[in-house]
Amino acid sequence: MRIELHRESASIEPFGKSDHRTEFNPERIAIVAADGRVVAMRNNPRASFARHDMRTHWDPLHHAYFSGYALWTCMTTPFLLAMDGLDVREIEPWREGTEVWRGLRATFPTAIASHSHEQDFYFGPDMLIRRHDYRVEIAGNFPVAHYASDPVSVDGFRLPTRRRIYLRGDALMPLRDELMVSIDLADFRFD
Repeated sequence: MRIELHRESASIEPFGKSDHRTEFNPERIAIVAADGRVVAMRNNPRASFARHDMRTHWDPLHHAYFSGYALWTCMTTPFLLAMDGLDVREIEPWREGTEVWRGLRATFPTAIASHSHEQDFYFGPDMLIRRHDYRVEIAGNFPVAHYASDPVSVDGFRLPTRRRIYLRGDALMPLRDELMVSIDLADFRFD
C-alpha cells in the first residue's frame, strides 16, 4: 500500500489480480491495470453504499473504496488529527486492564472520507495510539473498537504493526468473539 500523508490518496497493489492496483481519493475509486488502463471506476463512491448494512454484498469497487479510506486513516493517525478542518477535543479516558488511555474525539469534515463523522482515539501512557473507536457508516453504522499494537520504529516514528477490529457492544466494550478485521503490517518506509 502506498499513501500520501498530506492529502487523502492511497493505492493498494496488487488488488484482485497481480497486475491490478487501486487509485483512491474521496471523490473517485478506480482499479487500474499495470498498463494504465482503467479496469473499473466509480465517481462519488460513498453514494454507492446507500442502504447498505453489515451483511450487504460488496463489489470490487466497494472493497477498494473501503480499503483505501480505512488504511489511509489508520496509517496517517495521529498525523491526520492535525489536518485543517478537523475539530479535536479531549474526552474521558478509557481504562484497559491496569492502564488508563487518554482520549481524543475528532469530528471529521465531509471532504475527508473515513469511517464516521465522529471518531474517538485513545493513547497509552507513552502517547502511542492504542485504540480507535468509530462507526462504519457505509455498512449500517455499526460500532467498532479498533486496537493498534506492536509498534516498530521507522525513521524516528513509532508505527503499530498489528491491528484488530472488533464489533463494539454496550459501555464501549469490545466483543472479543466478534473479530471483524485482522491486519498485520510490515516493511514501512517514508519516501
